[in-house]
Amino acid sequence: MDRSSFIFCAASVIVCLGLAWIAYPLAALDEETIAQANTAQPAELMPMIDVGGGFGELPATELMDYYIENPPAPPEAGAAAAPEIKFGGC
Repeated sequence: MDRSSFIFCAASVIVCLGLAWIAYPLAALDEETIAQANTAQPAELMPMIDVGGGFGELPATELMDYYIENPPAPPEAGAAAAPEIKFGGC
């Protein structure tokens, strides 16, 4: 590689690091938001959750009660394994 290629690569890295240094404070969460996210919230204070599928919005307490009364069934012996669901990608 010649000198101009090295200069271009070095300049590209410097520009990208500079942009990240400038943009990070704009994208970072403030300390209060992080503290609130790390603190458990009572289910009664959570907003309504849209579950879709024609069910509309339900309170978190009702969803928790349903899960407690109807836990997921363990896989049956000899049954095919459930497909792994992957997020995104092609």
